[in-house]
Amino acid sequence: MYRIAVMGAYDSIFGFAALGLETFPVSAREEGEKLLKQLVSGGKYGAIYITEALASQLEELIEKYKTQLLPAIILIPGVSGNTGAGVRGVKKSVEQAVGSDILFGSEEE
Repeated sequence: MYRIAVMGAYDSIFGFAALGLETFPVSAREEGEKLLKQLVSGGKYGAIYITEALASQLEELIEKYKTQLLPAIILIPGVSGNTGAGVRGVKKSVEQAVGSDILFGSEEE
């Protein structure tokens, strides 16, 4: 069975431990790159949640892993707020999968 990891600033992710998810506090870009590479290559994680703030520092590395089936890398807002990057990522993935804009005809961001 695959595990779920959560990466980001401690104050943004500590609550996920109560849900049984494995939390990995990260405070620097280099630390985040090293950790993400370890989590992806270990084969233990089916999903890795990364705060939008940390993900903005790791864009190139995350893009490299998007073509892999596992783990799914999912952006989540942190305590500093929602930048909309997570929603844009999900929208783009759905558009690629179904070939259509899922928000067509509705108000966009």
